[in-house]
Parts: sequence; C-alpha cells; structure tokens
Amino acid sequence: MSFSKPFHRNYRPLKKSPNSGYSSWAYIVDHSYSDNPEYYTRAFSIIQEDVIKLFEFVEPSDINNSTYSFRIHELLTRICIEVEANFKAILRENIFNPVDRHGAIRQENSWKITDFAIVNKTHHLDDYSIKLPFWKGSTNIRKPFYEWKQNKPLPWYQAYNKSKHDRVHNFEVANFSNLIDAYAGLCILLSSQFGTEDFKPGSQSLGVNTDSYFGGGFAIGNFLIVDWPDDWNDTELYDFDWSSLKNEAIRFNKINYDTIIDLIIYLTFHMHKIISLNLQRINSTIQN
Repeated sequence: MSFSKPFHRNYRPLKKSPNSGYSSWAYIVDHSYSDNPEYYTRAFSIIQEDVIKLFEFVEPSDINNSTYSFRIHELLTRICIEVEANFKAILRENIFNPVDRHGAIRQENSWKITDFAIVNKTHHLDDYSIKLPFWKGSTNIRKPFYEWKQNKPLPWYQAYNKSKHDRVHNFEVANFSNLIDAYAGLCILLSSQFGTEDFKPGSQSLGVNTDSYFGGGFAIGNFLIVDWPDDWNDTELYDFDWSSLKNEAIRFNKINYDTIIDLIIYLTFHMHKIISLNLQRINSTIQN
C-alpha cells in the first residue's frame, strides 16, 4: 500500500510512473499544500546570510567547533526558534491533539521538543545529512537528527535550551559546532517539507542542479548540500498523478499524529510486558 494523495508539509519519494517526474514536485507549490511557506523559506534565507557572514570572522573548520560568542549565541537562538516554528506548522496543519495528564488537550504554546519528535516518524529526519561546501577538517557532514534514531535528545537543541535559560553558566555550550548542527537541522526540516522549492518569485520548483565543483545536490538557499533519506519502504511512498489529482477539490490528506502516538504507546506498553515476562522466566530458570 502507498499513498494516493500527498500529506500537508510532507515531502517524500513518489513511485516511478510515466508522470512521476512532474508529480514528485508540482504538489509542493499548490496553495493548499502549506500555509504561507514563503515565510519559512525567507526566514531561512536571512539566517543563512547571517551564518555565511559569520564565516568571515569564524573560519568553518574543526578547530573552531568549540568557539562561542554572543553573535553565535544569538544565531543559535534564532535558528532554534525557527526550528520550533516549522515543527509547529507541520503538526498544526495535520492532526495533532496532545493531552496533559488530566486528559485535556494541550494548546500549541505548550508544545515542546518531545512533542516535535513525532515528526521524525513521518519525515525521516534522522536519515538526512547535510554537507557544508566550505569546511576544513572532518566534521563537514552533519546529521543533526541522528540521535532521534536512538530515542536520544538532540545535543544542539539542548545547548540552545541551556544557554537560553541560564546563559551565565551555560554560555560556552552555545558554540560554533552546535550552531552549525542547528543550521543544518533547519535546512533538513525545510527540505523534508518543500524539497528544494524556496518559493521565490519566478523560481522553478526543484530545479535541476547543473555541473558544480561541489558536486551538486544543493538544498534550499543553494549553499548547503543535502543527502536525502534512502530508508523509505514501498508502503511509505506517494503514488499519484498530479496532473489529474490537482483538479480534485480535496488534493491533500492529513497525517494523524494522534494515531501514531497511540500506536507507539501501545507497542511500548506491550514491549515492556514482553520484557517483564522474559525476565520473570529467566529468574525462574536461574532459581531452579
């Protein structure tokens, strides 16, 4: 089984078919696909300009990974605020109704990074990587969401939180390396929604990369190089002909994150049960 309609703010591969080339990107620029996508890509463009400007003073290299300053702290904070805005947009435009311990639905202003992690299940963020074209050393390839593959917190986001709440004692964690990871993370988050479409006037959706010294594969903003996920299985792929689908009144589906959360809770509960039963059997065997 695959999906006959795209989901809001969810860019993923399309099954090969006679019209799959066009269909793989054309839905992204439909006005019903996402609310004001240009606000998010413009924000990234401004941030990227400031990061590249920073490179005039802090050389992009391994030796500067631990460098920290007020300018780096400011950029890290701005980027992480934008990361949060993108996660909220994805959840808001699909179906997401988290509840508190009393069973009441939590409002958007209470959503946090532990809520945002559910997006990894549908967007495969942990399988993306970003390559910086200018870098001296071995840490030019970043996988900012890799920790979510092991259900661990994101170090760069933790650094942002620590330095935001107590800058005096945690200033040094808002360093260059965490800034670069956050910058790569924002680029991945946008790529997972819009491919390489930056919504600039006159731009061509998912334009073909021409020959480049750096090998091509440039992401939104035409600076960072994105390596797309290759771990999608056939049941997760899109399968539609956009030339026909675009004429329908309802062209998009919503991801039901509430169902995904319920399934995770169910599987976690039963996994703990299985582990507990196996431990009881092992203890029983040992005692006998």
